[in-house]
Amino acid sequence: MPPVMLLTAVSAALMFGIASGYYLRYLHALSKRSSLELDLKEKALHAEEKALKVIEKAEKKADLIASEAKAEIKEKEEKLKTKEDRLDKKDELLDERQITLDSEKEAVRTKIDEVKDIKARLDARKGELDVKLEEVAGLTQEDAFQKVTARMEKERAEDLGQRTQKLSLAGDEVFDAQAQNILLAAIHRLGNNMHVSVMTSNVELPNDEMKGKVIGKEGRNVRSFERMTGVDVLIDDTPGYVTLSSFDPIRREIARVALEALMKDGRIQPAKIEEMVETARKEVSVMVRKMGEKAAYEAGVPNLHPDLLTILGRLHFRTSYGQNVLWHSVEMAHMAGVIAEEVGADVAVAKAGALLHDIGKTVSHEVQGTHVEIGIRILQKYEVDQKVILAMRAHHEEYPYETPESIIVQVADSLSGARPGARRDSIENYIKRLKELELIATELAGVDKAFAISAGREIRVLVNPEALNDYESNTLARTIATTIEAQLRYPGEIKVHVIRETRVISYAR
Repeated sequence: MPPVMLLTAVSAALMFGIASGYYLRYLHALSKRSSLELDLKEKALHAEEKALKVIEKAEKKADLIASEAKAEIKEKEEKLKTKEDRLDKKDELLDERQITLDSEKEAVRTKIDEVKDIKARLDARKGELDVKLEEVAGLTQEDAFQKVTARMEKERAEDLGQRTQKLSLAGDEVFDAQAQNILLAAIHRLGNNMHVSVMTSNVELPNDEMKGKVIGKEGRNVRSFERMTGVDVLIDDTPGYVTLSSFDPIRREIARVALEALMKDGRIQPAKIEEMVETARKEVSVMVRKMGEKAAYEAGVPNLHPDLLTILGRLHFRTSYGQNVLWHSVEMAHMAGVIAEEVGADVAVAKAGALLHDIGKTVSHEVQGTHVEIGIRILQKYEVDQKVILAMRAHHEEYPYETPESIIVQVADSLSGARPGARRDSIENYIKRLKELELIATELAGVDKAFAISAGREIRVLVNPEALNDYESNTLARTIATTIEAQLRYPGEIKVHVIRETRVISYAR
């Protein structure tokens, strides 16, 4: 067989094989497609059956829910119907009651009008009777009342006096006991370890030679010293001492420190005087600040402005009747704190108000106004708490007591100034106060004699027993006490002791 034919036969066979393969593949694909369609149809049938079952089940459930809802709605409608019936019945009852109340109200109004009419007729009748009684008796109602009252007072004067005295004593005993407990606790806890500082203006001369050095040639040292310090130097007034005189205690202290330093150094001449005075001024300034800090620490009043502490320290060089004002203030702070704690007031405010109550005295000679007003302005400048200002400003009763702490500060001031040994008063003021005390009592009607005793702490009044009875004597004691409170200023309290004594004398012969 030639090659060409052989190649043609092979190609034909190959083409036939390929065609056969494609045809078989086509037949296989057709068979597989038929099987897939059958599967899909079966699944669709199953899905339809399942959907039908679900729909049937849902319909049954919906019917059940609808029936239950209908039953519930029916039940609620029945309940609402019942409630409506009950409300209708209540409305009917309320209407009936309202009608009844209206009728009763009208009846009450009618009765009120009748009562008013009867009362008016009775009042008119009573007025007529009163007029007739006054005409018959010849007395007005006021005169009759005064006569009856006077008669009862006269007949029961002794009983009224005893009862009034008993009530007064009972009340006084209770209040006195409470006050004594509080004050004793304050004084006991405070103790007596307070500073006693009496300011002096005298500097001792070590010898007569030093006296000449202080004076200097033609008095130039004294003049230079006075010009630098602003004080008057008196050398010949007191033997062995140099007296320093000035209205400003700080100046006096600076002069005293400088003069003592000059005497120790021995070189007294104008240049040295200027140096020592400047050094003394710095020393006193430091001492003033330390005194203020020490006082605030001992009083338990923290967080004060540094400049306020310096102003407070200046009180160390002020005295009142011989009592150091700074340590008087510290003593007051302790007492005020104890009293405030006992009565339940603000301890911190009471202490601060007591410590700062006299701070205006430091510049009272430089600024116009009372030391209380000056002190208020100083505390306001340094933004001190308003409660502290209210507590300190009433200690001389220039302002009303607005807080419990203001009363406590005033009481502490009286206690500190009145305790034994605290102050020294002049004999002239002492005698004047006793005379004024006796004069208040002797000016009243019915008083025979009056004696001020116990250093003016008690006044004994002898009354005329024929002019005053026991009840009137009791009233007299109260009158004298209130007059003393209104006219005199004094620390502590004054006991008014009224004595009415009846003596009957007879002779046997």
